[in-house]
Amino acid sequence: MAKSSADDQELRRACEAAIEGTKQKLVMAMRVAKSRGIFGKSAKLGRGHMAKARVLGVCTKSKGQRTKAFLRVFKYSNGGVLEAAKLYKLKHLSKVEVASNDPSGCTFTLGFDNLRSQSVAPPQWTMRNINDRNRLLLCILNICKDILGHLPKVVGIDVVEMALWAKENTPTVTKQGNVQDGPVEATTAEGDMKVTVERELVSQAEEEDMEALLGTYVMGIGEAEAFSERLKRELQALEAANVHALLESEPLIDEVLQGLEVATNCVDDMDEWLGIFNVKLRHMREDIESIETRNNKLEMQSVNNKALIEELDKLLDSLRVPSEYASCLTGGSFDESCMLQNIEACEWLTGALRGLEVPNLDPSYANMQAVKEKRAELQKLKNTFVRRASDFLKTYFASLVDFMISDKSYFSQRGQLKRPDHADLRYKCRTYARLLQHLKSLDKNCLGPLRKAYCSSLNLLLRREAREFANELRASTKASKNPTVWLEGSTGSNQNANNADTSTVSEAYAKMLTIFIPLLVDESSFFAHFMCFEVPALVPPGGIKGGSNDDDYNDDDLGIMDIDENEGKNGKSSADLAILNESLQELLDGIQEDFYAVVDWAYKIDPLRCISMHGTTERYISSQKADAAGFVRILLDHLESRISLQFSRFVDEACHQIERNERNARQVGVLSYIPRFATLATRMEQYIQGQSRDLVDQAYTKFVTIMFVTLEKISAQDPKYSDIMLLENYAAFQNSLYDLANVVPTLAKFYHQASENYELACTRHISMIIYYQFERLFQFARRIEDLMYTLTPEEIPFQLGLSKMDLRKVVKSSLSGVDKSITAMYKKLQKNLTSEELLPSLWDKCKKEFLDKYDSFGQLVAKVYPTETIPSVAEMRDLLASM
Repeated sequence: MAKSSADDQELRRACEAAIEGTKQKLVMAMRVAKSRGIFGKSAKLGRGHMAKARVLGVCTKSKGQRTKAFLRVFKYSNGGVLEAAKLYKLKHLSKVEVASNDPSGCTFTLGFDNLRSQSVAPPQWTMRNINDRNRLLLCILNICKDILGHLPKVVGIDVVEMALWAKENTPTVTKQGNVQDGPVEATTAEGDMKVTVERELVSQAEEEDMEALLGTYVMGIGEAEAFSERLKRELQALEAANVHALLESEPLIDEVLQGLEVATNCVDDMDEWLGIFNVKLRHMREDIESIETRNNKLEMQSVNNKALIEELDKLLDSLRVPSEYASCLTGGSFDESCMLQNIEACEWLTGALRGLEVPNLDPSYANMQAVKEKRAELQKLKNTFVRRASDFLKTYFASLVDFMISDKSYFSQRGQLKRPDHADLRYKCRTYARLLQHLKSLDKNCLGPLRKAYCSSLNLLLRREAREFANELRASTKASKNPTVWLEGSTGSNQNANNADTSTVSEAYAKMLTIFIPLLVDESSFFAHFMCFEVPALVPPGGIKGGSNDDDYNDDDLGIMDIDENEGKNGKSSADLAILNESLQELLDGIQEDFYAVVDWAYKIDPLRCISMHGTTERYISSQKADAAGFVRILLDHLESRISLQFSRFVDEACHQIERNERNARQVGVLSYIPRFATLATRMEQYIQGQSRDLVDQAYTKFVTIMFVTLEKISAQDPKYSDIMLLENYAAFQNSLYDLANVVPTLAKFYHQASENYELACTRHISMIIYYQFERLFQFARRIEDLMYTLTPEEIPFQLGLSKMDLRKVVKSSLSGVDKSITAMYKKLQKNLTSEELLPSLWDKCKKEFLDKYDSFGQLVAKVYPTETIPSVAEMRDLLASM
């Protein structure tokens, strides 16, 4: 196809510019010529180099309040069309540097701070002269300063020189516009232009390409005229060829026009089809969106279904009952060899039941039909297993006890005391201890019948062991029986019998406690832990005080606490403790009768042995502190009460013996129960052990109280000799209990009471004797004393019967034979006294009392009758001392 007329005109203008003779215009003409291919083969040789030529353009763009500035790079395409190649934002221009290797100063580098790769060299440009360079750089700097508000860094340029150049060279640009009326010239300053295109910009590479092009024509840079002539000739030839080509291409143009019409129709059809396709695509887009929505829902449903299947698989796995466990729970054996499988089955069943409860199972699953059915199935398995295990254990406990009862070697026999040994029984029970723990976790209600069955069976064994042991213990103990008449009339045989050794009786009772109390405590402890009561250990650290020294009863024979350390190790409920004590009552009930039989047997032999048995029982009671050993404590309390009751019975009988003395005929001297009580008290002190002191002190109080009351009653029967009897018996009581009163506070209290009563009786008896011999003398003194309260001493001699004459008569009649009167007083004191050892002390008391009374009489006489004289006190003291 021929070139258009516009291209020809542009080429013609380019050639004319080349003909002008300037180097730069020649280069531009060469460029256009090369782009149009007018150089033929020679032009094609240099086209690769000339294609590197670029055109720079600076432009601004306003957007609202903001203005942007750009540096555009244009290049010529293969068809000669000027098109944009690159775009630089002037706001990123940071540096303008003139190349040092170009002496002319026309080569410079523009540095931008936003280059993606710092290794890429900044663009380098070469202007044709200094003016063009200054014009371009001045335009760029003005835009950066006025619009962007900053200046790039300038290197290698004299800014002052550039400013002076800009002042002198401010060119104007003439624009021509094609309008209807013709071209119009418009002159504008270069600074007012929005876009400045530097077509005359020549890079170094382009200059080299130009020299190479001219070299193909065998011309130099200075031969512009010849080069222009040659270009003119080639232009004419090119125009002729263009005319010829236009004439030849008319049919082709028609074909092209027809093709364009067909293409236009196709475009119209295509536009209609595109409209149809657009509607279809819109509907398809809606369908795709709905499909995507459904697909998302399906994906979510798939994920949920997968998670649901996994969760259901877990649930089904938890609901599955292993066949081996099911067979073991429903029909397995309870032999010792199979207990491990039974325990594993119980653990699985417990975990399965716990896993179906709400805390461990999601609440949303709890009401599912499958879960309810599986829970019912597990409950059925649990009930079946609990029933089978309970029936087996009941039969097993009974068979163990029946086997031991049928073998007599387990019990005491004639001539041989057998200590009960339950080690084998507990060892066999230990096999099923963990089974009981699991039965408790599965069904607590099943433990009640099991505990009852165990208690009923073991109670038979314990009672049989206690009965056989107690019978053989009494049969093998040899002790002479002491009479129970302790405080009645004395007989030589009874006295000797009371001194018989009966220590074997209390030793037998202590042995009974030593053997059976630890056994019962151990049985209580074993039962509490074996039957899953949440209670602490029963045996205190160090064993039972006063109990067996054997290690069999001091250690924890089972260690039940290790069966399940997580249950009931630290807690104990009052409900469990009450149930435990009820079970222990059933376990040990009836065994107390054999203990009572030993107590009664010992009492019949020697009632005083109740004291030592009471002390032994108290010692065992103080060692029982555990709550779970309640029955053992109750048993010991009942034994203590039984012993106290028997001893009280003995004390009551002895008191009756004392009281019977009151009904006897007139008694004189020391009563028989006074010295016998001293003997009784001495022996009672020998039997005291531990806390039995209170028991003995209570007996002392009762004995002595009855003794003193009976003595007072007996003495009151004969008032004439009452004081003599009292003083003799109180003196005998003191003499017989002097040593014991020094160590026994209760007897010391009664000793002081007897001493006071003795002094009172002595005072009354001596006063009676003195008044009997010197009655007139001391009656006269008493009358004077009575009048002294109302009269003065000087007035008393003038009273009737109290004159001086009356005084002389009384003194003469009472003291004329005073030695005989004193002798009669001694004989009177000695006459009814049966205890001769008391006479010296009583006579001394009598003389002292007489001197005191006579001294008082002498003082009254000296005060009332100062002129009268009577025998002095010193004379009377000398007379008494000589008697």
